[in-house]
Amino acid sequence: MKADTHPKYNEVKVTCSCGNAFTTRSTMAKDAYHIEVCSECHPFWTGKQKIVDTAGRVERFRQKYGRPA
Repeated sequence: MKADTHPKYNEVKVTCSCGNAFTTRSTMAKDAYHIEVCSECHPFWTGKQKIVDTAGRVERFRQKYGRPA
């Protein structure tokens, strides 16, 4: 079996632009990593998701395929 075929698996500190920081493991050579969006600030995970409706497309979709009231 060949030696040194797998990359090293190190702990990496991840910091989000919102200030949230956590530690994970990665094969990256860096010790720290900066991201723009994480699960603490992403609209999908926080429940503050907004739907930008242009020309009433979302409303037409809801009328056509929405649940009967």
